Amino acid sequence: MDELIERVTAAAGIDSDTARKAVMEMFTFLQKEADPTALQRLIEKIPGAQDLPVEPVEASGGGLGGLLSAFGGGGGLMGVAGKLMGLGLGMGEIQSVGRELFAYAREKAGDETVRDVTNSVPGLSSLM
Repeated sequence: MDELIERVTAAAGIDSDTARKAVMEMFTFLQKEADPTALQRLIEKIPGAQDLPVEPVEASGGGLGGLLSAFGGGGGLMGVAGKLMGLGLGMGEIQSVGRELFAYAREKAGDETVRDVTNSVPGLSSLM
């Protein structure tokens, strides 16, 4: 998992603590939204993912992230975007986190598994 956090940190230009929280938030989102069988295959292939304390990360936030969180964060992609914004990430950083997470996942679990996960979440595959 440390390798993934380092890659997300570098790709998004954020500190490692924020990168770790963002990755946990993405896994929490996938746990709620993705096909459980496909997600389990993905988690089994990513070193350390089985041990993640996958829980919602409290957003601190002001701005749009705080506004979305104040209204329950919404569901799906809007909900996770609001939570990530609450961590202080902008849209460019959020995209970098997502792209790096899924690039790493492809390397570890393969294209088919990642495609199965992303296709099971409405709108997610178009962002990767």
